[in-house]
This record gives sequence, C-alpha cells and structure tokens, in this order.
Amino acid sequence: MSHTAHIPSHRKPRRSASKLALRAGVAGGVLGTIAVAGAAGPANAEPVTETIEMPTLGSLDAAGGLASAVAASAEASQQEALDQNLQTLEDAALHKAAKEAKKAKAEAERKAAAERAEKARLKAEQERKEAAERASRDAARTQLSTTSSSNDSGSSSSDSGSTASESSSSQTQAPTGSAAAIVAFARAQIGDAYVSGGTGPNSWDCSGLVQAAYRAAGIDLPRISYEQSSMGTEVSLSNLQPGDILYWGSRSGSYHVAIYVGGGKYVGAQNPSSGVVEHTMDWDTPSGAVRIL
Repeated sequence: MSHTAHIPSHRKPRRSASKLALRAGVAGGVLGTIAVAGAAGPANAEPVTETIEMPTLGSLDAAGGLASAVAASAEASQQEALDQNLQTLEDAALHKAAKEAKKAKAEAERKAAAERAEKARLKAEQERKEAAERASRDAARTQLSTTSSSNDSGSSSSDSGSTASESSSSQTQAPTGSAAAIVAFARAQIGDAYVSGGTGPNSWDCSGLVQAAYRAAGIDLPRISYEQSSMGTEVSLSNLQPGDILYWGSRSGSYHVAIYVGGGKYVGAQNPSSGVVEHTMDWDTPSGAVRIL
C-alpha cells in the first residue's frame, strides 16, 4: 500500500467536459475582448483592473426554472378562472331549473285545488236539488193522498166509471211513428237502476230517461224535468196519447216526469229503491201532461 493512501484527496470533483468547454469559451471570449481593447488604447493607458462578473451556469439554470414556474403559475391561474366560470354557469342553471320547477308545482297545486273546489260545489248543488225534489215530491204526494181520502165517499163510483172509460180508451191506442220509438226505448230500460243525474246507458234519473227516449225518436229535449214539462202543449189526463210526457208538481216547476206508454200506464225512473218501472196511472197519479209530438 502507498504511504499516501490514507491521506484524503483535496481535489475538487471533475466537471463534465461540456460544462468546462462552455465556461472556457465564455472566459476566452471575455479575455480576448480585454486584450484587443488594451492593444488599441494609448501606450500610457493604465491597465484595466476592474473585474467583470460573468453569469454562471447555476444562475442560468435558476432563471430558466423561474420562467417555467411563472408560466405554470399563469396557466394554473387561467385554469382556475375557467373552472370558476364553469361553476358559476352551472349554479345559475341549477337555480333557474329549481325556480321553474317550483313555479310549475305551485301552478299544478292551484289547478288541483280549483278542480276540487268546483267538484265540491257541483256535488253540493246536486245534493241541494235532490233534497228539494224529494221534499216537493213528498209534499205533493201527501196533498194528493189527503185530497183523495176526503173525496173517497162522494166520488168513488164516478171515479171508477171515469177510470174504466179512460182505460178502455187508452187500450185501443197503438203507438206509431215517433211515439212508437219513444215507447219502445222507455220500455227497454225497465229494470235499470235509478241514479240521480244518470243519463244511461244502464242507470237513469227521471228526466234523463225522458230525454234519451225522445232522442231515440230524433227529438232533442232539455235535461231538467221542469224544462221538459214546460215544452209542447198541455193536455188533460183524460186525453193522453202514447209518448206524452207526464209531470208531477206544477208545469213550470215539476219535480218528476215520466212517459205515457198507453193502456193507462207509464214508464219512469222513479227512485233508487224501484229503479225504472212501469206503473198504472192510479199507482201515483201525475199532476198533468204535455204533448211534444
């Protein structure tokens, strides 16, 4: 072993050839410039003693890294601005959609509430009319019953003769034309249910049945009983023809209607318990009759 092997080396690490060449070139250029300047100057000129500090490779590398950092920071700032702008647009779109959805929901709830209120009003109006019709019908029947009882002793024989005569006369009648169509339609509905406001095809109220029967003959009638009994010409109960409309109550304020079918009988939608039935005239004597045909 060499006697100097244990002594650590004091030499600086060797630089790469490229870096040494670069530094040598820079230094050579600077010294050449100084030498030319000295040769061109006067002989008695003082020697240049100022030392020029040349940039090193480390400072050049630092400047490049700073430029890259500035560029990266600018790019990051631009991206952040774009992200914020996109987020703002998304928030605005969501807010607008939520506002429109809230408005649509409020409008739907308003319409639903209006529909419920209208249905409730119509139902209450229908119930009021039905109650009025029932009350009027009951009052009329009570009055007719009282009148009939008071006159039974003095008029039973004459009434029997008159009824027999009317029945005999009615039985000879045979409906034809429009009357036949009306009677046939009314009798075809016997057994159907009575439903207030019913207009068929399997459930009726009194005026709904009369209106449909006349429509089968090509004749349009109003929907309400008192409007139907106000039409046509009033006829007496002793001069009825098939197809005539019978009414109960006053002509302009009737609460029930039916169709005379001949033979001293009529067909009508009476009430929920009996439905559409055929009865004789003395089962529930009508107040009057009108002729449309």
